[in-house]
Amino acid sequence: MKKISHELIYPGATIEQVAAMIADPAFREAVADHQGVVRRSVSVSGEVPARRIEVELVHGTERVPGFAKKFVGDEIPIVQVETWSSLTDADVHVTIPGKPGDMKGTARITQRGDDVVETMNLAVQVKIPLVGGKIEDLIAGLLVKAFKAENKVGLKWLAGEWR
Repeated sequence: MKKISHELIYPGATIEQVAAMIADPAFREAVADHQGVVRRSVSVSGEVPARRIEVELVHGTERVPGFAKKFVGDEIPIVQVETWSSLTDADVHVTIPGKPGDMKGTARITQRGDDVVETMNLAVQVKIPLVGGKIEDLIAGLLVKAFKAENKVGLKWLAGEWR
């Protein structure tokens, strides 16, 4: 199992602004487009304390090492479901449909001085003998890149420069 902890920092923002951005399907689509995914879909339903955000991203495998391609195929679909129990706390479950493994953890939004910090804590587990650890590292790397893309788009979004 591979553990990931990553902070997305939004200077000069409020918790309400960041929470609204995260729940905006247009923001999630902008993040997906910035990542260059093959396909994407976003669904936001309910209101806090029962908001559910589901994002499906389909990545190409042109940069995936050969040993992993036989396990993931020509595309890597990733489904991320966030269940927000409050404005600031969510359970996060990420799956790769049809593949043995998943990622589970939490997202938390906090005010730190003038900054808002979204902290993602996830554990990646791939249940494939011998190569599971290598695939966990690969998936963890993809997730960190996705978090960095989300933060980059989020900074511009909050500044009114993305739309």
